[in-house]
Amino acid sequence: MSIKTPSKPKTVFRGTLYRGHEGMWSWVLHRITGIAIYFFLLVHVLDTATVRLDPELYNVVMASYKTPIMGLGEAVLVAAIVFHAFNGLRITLVDMTAWASRHHRALFYGVLVLWTVVMIAFLPRHLMHVFGG
Repeated sequence: MSIKTPSKPKTVFRGTLYRGHEGMWSWVLHRITGIAIYFFLLVHVLDTATVRLDPELYNVVMASYKTPIMGLGEAVLVAAIVFHAFNGLRITLVDMTAWASRHHRALFYGVLVLWTVVMIAFLPRHLMHVFGG
């Protein structure tokens, strides 16, 4: 009489959890923009606090923000805030309604369209101020 040993189950490679679809990109971009906004707010509180320490230091810090590089940084900040806000509304809808859960991909593309429209409206005027136009 022989004793049978249990055979190993076949390992089937199913790929990774993240497949690059809209839900994953929405999640990744929401986290990245949230972290970027957090760090901006941290720096903003610290640079504003310099007015209590030394008003002249505050003026120096504010003057350093009036450069083209910082102007481009402001454009990136606005882009992050606008995306984060629209995507946050999309996430709220997906979490609260069955309809939005079924249409989360279309809502993600809607967020991208709204974000693009807002940025197209914002960027020319902002860049005119940044580059002195």
